[in-house]
Amino acid sequence: MNSKDDDALRHLRLAGVVRLGLGGGRGPKDAYVFDPHRLALPAWACALGDAGPPALLVTLDRHLDIVVPERPADMPDRSAGLRALDEHARWRLDVRNYDHIIAAMEANLVGDALIIARTRPRGSFAGDTYVDTRGRSHRIVSVTTVDRAAEAYLHPGPTDAVRDVLEATSAVLLDVDLDCFTSLSDADPTTVLPWPKSVIREFLLPPDSEPFWDAVLGKAVALTLAREPHHCGGLLASGELFRDVAEVLFRELLRVEPP
Repeated sequence: MNSKDDDALRHLRLAGVVRLGLGGGRGPKDAYVFDPHRLALPAWACALGDAGPPALLVTLDRHLDIVVPERPADMPDRSAGLRALDEHARWRLDVRNYDHIIAAMEANLVGDALIIARTRPRGSFAGDTYVDTRGRSHRIVSVTTVDRAAEAYLHPGPTDAVRDVLEATSAVLLDVDLDCFTSLSDADPTTVLPWPKSVIREFLLPPDSEPFWDAVLGKAVALTLAREPHHCGGLLASGELFRDVAEVLFRELLRVEPP
């Protein structure tokens, strides 16, 4: 790694990105943990480098973070380097953390996206193909739960979009937002309710989901994990949720020791 790369990685550390090695398990060998989800973009740049084809993003979230950035053409290309992408993500993307996926498509880091999420923020891109400002097309496939995604491998069909985007890619970025494992209270919609570990496990590892996870993890080059404490009930609640999610995500799915 040259001095420019070292400088960029120091820049990520100063932004609060923690890089983890995941050797010995299955799936990605690197993980990046941070709070605001828009920091996933420079982490993806670090994982992929500035050359090669874009990756398929497989993201698990409560929200579909596919709002188009205010000025999408201003997004630097990945060839500009990690530091340029990091600075743009932190200073130019929305602090509400919902436009980083489209921004990563504009940067040519992400090709297609498979989104497992259940809430659509206002202003979200509504189509199934996004054409970026450079003229490239990106498929967006969304399902609400892991077991819905897994159906593509239980009951395969020639037009199944989940299986199609996974088979078409050579590399996967696996992305998780901690608030995927929360719900809003029926009594008070401003109150966030973290899920217990049993519900997390039921969501992440439903019966017969191994073929789907094999397809994802067999091509996964990195895991990004956004803690988003303000969407997870605050610092203490999100810390407890992170511990429970880590037990299932790292130990049971990836088969490595939790961080």
